[in-house]
Amino acid sequence: MSDIWLSELADAIRDTIVMVGVSAVIAALIGIPLALILVTTTRGGIFERRAVNTTLGALVNAFRSTPFIILLVALLPLTRLLVGTTIGVWAAIVPLSIAAIPFFARVAEVSLREVDRGLIEAAQAMGAQRRHIVWHVLLPEALPGILGGFTITVVAMIGSSAMAGAVGAGGLGDLAIRYGYQRFDTTVMVTVIVLLIVIVTVVQFVGDRFVRRLARRA
Repeated sequence: MSDIWLSELADAIRDTIVMVGVSAVIAALIGIPLALILVTTTRGGIFERRAVNTTLGALVNAFRSTPFIILLVALLPLTRLLVGTTIGVWAAIVPLSIAAIPFFARVAEVSLREVDRGLIEAAQAMGAQRRHIVWHVLLPEALPGILGGFTITVVAMIGSSAMAGAVGAGGLGDLAIRYGYQRFDTTVMVTVIVLLIVIVTVVQFVGDRFVRRLARRA
């Protein structure tokens, strides 16, 4: 391994963490409200709106079913419009966020649907307003599952961030392609793979710990 590669390793790790971290925050801020809309507007939901649910569900499915590498290329004009470039860390955040939002929304939706219907009916019987049911029943009861789903989403985003390196997004994926693949340096490839495994393991461990704490308090 060259000294140049070693000097870039720390920057690549930082870039990966920034890409995934910012994109994960955006996915959570948009994905959870999206999941709530999908759950509450469905048939029998507290804000039943069948047309809204069907349209939004179709849109979410369309983005979720598109392979990330295709989405990455298709969103280049939007990326350029939003951040002024199609190369680099901040350019990668746009497709990463857009890919993660529908994925996390569906995962969070599953957790919200698993909330005991009896709790919602009890709250309605006591005269609770619908927004109070969302804040004080749905979200608290589903929170452990939502956090577990968020952990899965972040892990998936780490893999996607490495894929984004193929188009010059920076991070560990870009490092692996430039120094490992193009220069046939197996050591670089193995090092990047080990680092990605370590990052994923740490994220999964921290996420699981928080889920267990929330589950014990529930």
